[in-house]
Amino acid sequence: MTQRRALVLGGGGLAGIGWETGILAGLAEAGTDVTRADLIVGTSAGATVGAQVAGGLAADDLLERLVDPARQPREMPADLDLGEYTATLTKVLADATDPVDIRRRVGAWALETPTAPEAERRAVMAARLPVHTWPGRPLAVVAVDAHTGETRVFDSGSGVDLVDAVAASSAVPGIWPPVTIDGRRYVDGAVRSNENAYLVVGYDQVLVLSPVPPGGLTPPWGGLDEDVMELRRRGAQVTVVRPDDTSTAAMGFNPLDPAVREPTARAGREQGRREASRVESMWSTAPR
Repeated sequence: MTQRRALVLGGGGLAGIGWETGILAGLAEAGTDVTRADLIVGTSAGATVGAQVAGGLAADDLLERLVDPARQPREMPADLDLGEYTATLTKVLADATDPVDIRRRVGAWALETPTAPEAERRAVMAARLPVHTWPGRPLAVVAVDAHTGETRVFDSGSGVDLVDAVAASSAVPGIWPPVTIDGRRYVDGAVRSNENAYLVVGYDQVLVLSPVPPGGLTPPWGGLDEDVMELRRRGAQVTVVRPDDTSTAAMGFNPLDPAVREPTARAGREQGRREASRVESMWSTAPR
């Protein structure tokens, strides 16, 4: 019986893009190419990587775009202090308990915070994606409506431009501008969950790449642990890969700094090679 595989790519800024790309390249070099999954779910950084690999771009070529300065796409630096950012977010969410209310509050904060112009940010996102059309393979990109707090999942049937969908999923609240799509404003899909693994319920083999190091800062609304428990309860085999010590060190203290792309990609590649046997032991159990 044919079983279905899903690849879940979480958020983590430019560090997350570098690390996830490196992991995928390292896995492929070791003989485990997971980019041919039946569904790819991308959130924030994972939306960029998901759009790239679902579009048929080889992980090793994407890796070269990150480690070769001559091929690196233009990025907008962001001066981010994670401790200060988390403190501000804590104030925004004071006394909020309902998940939708939490997302509405974060959306309101994003809408009122001065940022770079939306068009300028979109140009950066377009430069990240060598292909601007939706891939023929299933790809889900997650964002959150800044006004209502509702989760929006974009795919090839949404009638939404791929660049806009990825930009919306990557619109870090308080850092980058919310993205306008059909008159609505959207923010980072990580406001719902950094990985949104709940979207792959029903798949049999699930690989989650979460750029959040073990014990690292996570959004106060959580998400991954609960989703993994539910997936396993429903019978899925789930493997979660997080940054190891070397990859974590490469990420530094500002995941939005363009300078982290090369070291995180290289560290991710080496970690991917080391993780290949563990991932393969799960991934190869699905008869095709």
